[in-house]
Amino acid sequence: MRIGRALKMKKAAIIKKIKALENELLEQRRLLIQEDGQRPATVIVPDAFSEIFGAIEEKVAEHFTDFNYDPVSGEITVHGQRYILFRSDSMSYEFIDFIKERYSDRSEKEAESIGHNYLYDNSKVIGKKDSIAFNKSLTLKEPIEKLAAGPIHFAYTGWANVEILPDSNPIPGDDFMLKFQHHNSFEAQSWIKAGKKSKYPVCTMNCGYSAGWVEESYDTALTTVEVTCEAQGADACTFIMAPPHKIEQYVEEIANVSSDHDIEIPVFFKRKNIEEQLKQSLQQKEVLIQEIHHRVKNNLQVISSLLNLQMAKQTNASFRKEFGTSINRVRTMAMVHELLYQQKSIESFEMKTYFTELAKSLINTYLEVPNIQVNIDINVNNHALSLERSIPVALIMNEITCNAFKYGLKPGGCFKLVLKEAKDNYILVVGDDGPGYINDQLSDGLGFSLIDVLCDQLDAEKVVSNTDKGLEYRITFSK
Repeated sequence: MRIGRALKMKKAAIIKKIKALENELLEQRRLLIQEDGQRPATVIVPDAFSEIFGAIEEKVAEHFTDFNYDPVSGEITVHGQRYILFRSDSMSYEFIDFIKERYSDRSEKEAESIGHNYLYDNSKVIGKKDSIAFNKSLTLKEPIEKLAAGPIHFAYTGWANVEILPDSNPIPGDDFMLKFQHHNSFEAQSWIKAGKKSKYPVCTMNCGYSAGWVEESYDTALTTVEVTCEAQGADACTFIMAPPHKIEQYVEEIANVSSDHDIEIPVFFKRKNIEEQLKQSLQQKEVLIQEIHHRVKNNLQVISSLLNLQMAKQTNASFRKEFGTSINRVRTMAMVHELLYQQKSIESFEMKTYFTELAKSLINTYLEVPNIQVNIDINVNNHALSLERSIPVALIMNEITCNAFKYGLKPGGCFKLVLKEAKDNYILVVGDDGPGYINDQLSDGLGFSLIDVLCDQLDAEKVVSNTDKGLEYRITFSK
């Protein structure tokens, strides 16, 4: 037992010593002076890029000598540009913990993904804008010069030290690829110093900022993926930057990471992209459903035409009358689908508009009695009426209007249609100044039975009465 514990301690000490030697070597590489008089390099690059990075290093270092810290005015300025400081923890694990708390109804992985998307979007915008301002201030023209300024600026502003790896290909165009490491990344170190270990790469702002800076420098769409992270227990924070449509290929080939590994490909403004896709999908569905309403209306018109042909062959007046009534019911249903096809909403009607158009259409259909005075009063707000309720309401109005014009109204008579609101209900009042009804008359006939069935569908209360002005239907149904 004691021997095993001693071996463990010895192994841990060796690993610690190796890590210390690695850090010492890294520090020596950072401080490597290529020629006498040059400043220590803040970025490690392949030999092919050492000259251009060395020249830019001088410019950036000179830029940051103009540094002013003035708590009295609340300003930190570098070369006339105002900067702000944040605690690194608040922009790393503390931010992710807050998002997980806010999205506690989601899985931990989904909540972390939401948090990382926020950080990636913000940092990429900052990276793009910093690239524009900084490269303009240093009058840098060539893409490789602008790229070089990025990781040097990165080091001076406290993000990390960058090492660009030899298998990178930083050329303009579709074949651009940058493989690099961020040593002492503020995000990874925040997790490590807090004693936290992440299941996923955490250097999201490092990804976003670097992608934004280089994307602006090369004028091409780029994204950055962290493939290994110290906060996960890896030896280094390693990144790959490439055009979005090639990033998965590079992740698999260069980083030797399979596509089913727990690595999320960042998408700039992912939420915006999803919203646009949903909007496009919704628009397509709306067009499709409107087309369906149009076709249903056309099919109902075909049925109406067929019934008209059948009616023309009937010599029995009673049969012809029943055919005519059925045709009008079909026309009313077709009219509802036509109204839906013409309006923006595909699921419901605006109450006031719907009733006004429906009333006008019904009256035009039945207005055969001469000199009839028609009063329509629709006094409701434009609440929504669903399709499931709109057809029963339309058929009820059809039956009452049909009965009024066929049986109740005489030349010079009056027809009224009123819709009003009362608390949580709508009240539909339809009446005429005809002779009214005889006892038990309303229990006979398909039309009267149909009204009862439709009222049951609406869970509506129906009251029919003879008044001193004629017959009146009062139908109350909920909003």
